[in-house]
Formats: sequence, structure tokens, C-alpha cells
Amino acid sequence: MGEKKNYIVVSLSGGKDSTAMLIRMIELGEHIDEVIFCDTYKEFPAMYKHIEKVKAVVESIGIKFTILKNDKSFDYMMLEYRPENAKGFFGKYQNLKGKSWATNQVRWCTKEMKMKVIGKHLRELAKQYTIIQCVGIAADEYRRIERKGNNEKNKRLPLVEWGWSEADCLKYCYGKGYDWGGLYEIYDRASCWCCPLQSLKSLRNLQIHFPDLWEELKDMESKTWRKFRADYSVADLEKRFAFEEERKKNNLPIKGKDFYKQLNQRLCA
Repeated sequence: MGEKKNYIVVSLSGGKDSTAMLIRMIELGEHIDEVIFCDTYKEFPAMYKHIEKVKAVVESIGIKFTILKNDKSFDYMMLEYRPENAKGFFGKYQNLKGKSWATNQVRWCTKEMKMKVIGKHLRELAKQYTIIQCVGIAADEYRRIERKGNNEKNKRLPLVEWGWSEADCLKYCYGKGYDWGGLYEIYDRASCWCCPLQSLKSLRNLQIHFPDLWEELKDMESKTWRKFRADYSVADLEKRFAFEEERKKNNLPIKGKDFYKQLNQRLCA
């Protein structure tokens, strides 16, 4: 049996770094066999528009563009999923449905909606080819660069090779006409909008700039058994954000002992 042919796969998350990597590789005339984007079902609407724009560019020059997704939707996995051995999976929660919100300890969404889906696709390709996967990790993302999984022989980090920082990537994308409908003017990172692990700042921005998605977030929480975050439900966050605005109007700080004392009183009322 002969040696397998190399097959160059570019992993596109849709964010500034992977977009910059892909467009620059095309600009440099680098060989790409396939671009893959994994749809979590919970990307920002502007991200889906961005992906379609990039897809059109990629396909116009004859490169294969594949959109991957779990056969089961995010909502199904979160609200309806039941393992065969429910008792073993849920323990005392065995009568509950769905995986509910992700936690720091159990990030099921990343595993089920991305890692497993991408891994399955690459394993199928590996039956025929030697896969070289290009991943959009910026040169100043030191912790990600050092991870063992990103230093495997079949992984390539073009942005690191070029010395491109996250800021470089965003500037480059803007210069090429990619603006994500202004997402990066609101967020530092444009990941799943419903993630409970995002910062309070990001959640404030979600409520302010995407009220329709905020209403959907409330609806999701009403259908599941775990509180949105360990510290706040979605309803609690609404109360906190409203309280912060009141304090700002009265030139009062939104941190410190007095703030948290009064906030707790409001949350418990």
C-alpha cells in the first residue's frame, strides 16, 4: 500500500483569527483541499452571514467548503437528551431530561457540538489521506499554543508561523471587508451567544444589543433544570443589570460591599 497523500484542511470557527488565517492562506496561494465550519446551532445571526460570505469566496476558487453539525440540535441535547443508562449518567438527577446548561466542570456543548463532530469528519478523511489541519490560533495566545493537542505533527498554526496577533487578525479582516455586522465592536470574542460561561460584560451586551436572543435565553432556562450560572439565573441577571443602571444614574459604584449587599437584598425580594 502506497503512502497516503497529504490533505490540507482549514478549520474555520468563523471568528477573526481563523478567518484571517484562511483568507491570508488564499492570498498567498497556499494549497487548501477543504475548509470546514462546525455549526453549533447557536452562533450569532451575523456569524452565519459571515460564514456564507466566506463560503462564497472559498467555493469561487474551487476549494471544498463543508458545514458540519451534530445530527441532534443544541436544544435537543440540552433539553431532551436521555442516555441509555440514565441512572449512571444523571445520578440523583436521573428523572430529568437533557444535559442542561454547561458548567466549568462539564462543557458538554464543546464536546458534543464541535469536538466529536469535527473528529468524526477528520477520521473519515484519514482513512484515505494524511490530514494536515490548519488551526487559527494567534501568536499571542500563548496558553493555547502550548497545549499538547495543538503541537501534534498533523496540526499547523499558520498565524503563529507569521507572528500574527489577535489584533493583527482583526485589522487584516477589516481591511478585507469582513466586519461581522459589528460583532467585534461589542465582543472580544464571537462565540455561542447562549454560553453561561461568558463574562457578565458579554451578557450585559447580549441583553442590550440582542434583546431577541435574550428572550430566547430566558425561554431556554424556563425549560431546563439547572440554573443558568452558579451565581445567577437569567432573571437574576436582569435584576442585576437593572440595578447597575439605577446606580450609575445616581453616580453610585457598581462594585463593593454596599453594592453587593443591596443587590442581594433585591435578588432575595
